[in-house]
Amino acid sequence: MIGLINRGENLAGKRSAGNPHAPFDEAGAGNVAMAAGLRPAAKASVEPPEPKARAPVLDPTRRRAREAPRPERQALIDRGSEVAVSRQAELLDLSRSSVYYAPRPLPERDLRLMRRLDELHLKWPFYGARKLTRELQDEGHAVGRRHVTTLMRRMGMETIYRKPRTSIPARQAVIKPYLLTGLTIDRPNQVWAADLTYIPMAHGFQYLVAIIDVWSRKVMSWRVSNTMTPDFCVEALQDALAKHGKPEIFNTDQGSQFTSDDWTNELKAADVQISMDGKGRWIDNVFIERLWRSVKYENVYLKAYETGSELRRGLAEYFEFYNVERSHQALDYQKPDDVYYGRPALKAAA
Repeated sequence: MIGLINRGENLAGKRSAGNPHAPFDEAGAGNVAMAAGLRPAAKASVEPPEPKARAPVLDPTRRRAREAPRPERQALIDRGSEVAVSRQAELLDLSRSSVYYAPRPLPERDLRLMRRLDELHLKWPFYGARKLTRELQDEGHAVGRRHVTTLMRRMGMETIYRKPRTSIPARQAVIKPYLLTGLTIDRPNQVWAADLTYIPMAHGFQYLVAIIDVWSRKVMSWRVSNTMTPDFCVEALQDALAKHGKPEIFNTDQGSQFTSDDWTNELKAADVQISMDGKGRWIDNVFIERLWRSVKYENVYLKAYETGSELRRGLAEYFEFYNVERSHQALDYQKPDDVYYGRPALKAAA
């Protein structure tokens, strides 16, 4: 290499073959490009080489974010962040147009349809979009199956029957086995369960997550949100663990909120066994499905909450009533709090 440099110096004053009209530069290289290639080599002969830049490591959180459904990725955009919105969109694999677009509020007609769909789904959870569409049409609603399907997807509503997939996990999510087969549930904090549901309001809707103790039916914690992202589910889980200790087993469906690392890592850190419903096994989480029926018919449908703050206050009052005062036939007409805090008579009666 030094020989090449010396040769370059001997050629000073001549023109380069690559550019015959350009004079040699003062370093002796035939042109700027050649000089740029030779000078670092000469520098390397007297200075230690700089360490090579390491290949960038793919951030696993970025990969997980990209695996989430598009509505959840859109909800992750933070317009107050120091990171530009366009850059956030790129990291989340979203088009900038979808990020900057401000959706119009749902028309009142769609909100009424969603409220009615929720009622029909509680009554006939095995009805799919076709049958629900027919029911709505028989009631006088001018609506097609495609629009009903769109509304059901927005609500997070899924038909309950045996089919290949009842809940959609995140892509590449790790699905845990179902641990409740043949298990006798006979004590509090043995098995907890959690689920999400759609909550209609007077002029909009929210999503509710609740965690229950399966033995006593006690609601351990709950949260509401206007998106189906995992964060508010994790917040409810942290609250339940802080207030009531930990269960031996935690059972959920295979929804993306419950297969996310944020959720499963909380349970692993608490040394809780993770159980997930099998495909098509709607019966696995039937206890919390019964809770949805109670909270909607006994509170939500009757109140028609106007705002999120009203909804949270109303649900707080209802769940206090549900745990402390409401008798449950399945509990031999005892209250969930009485059972959870140690009434052995229930076990003898069962």
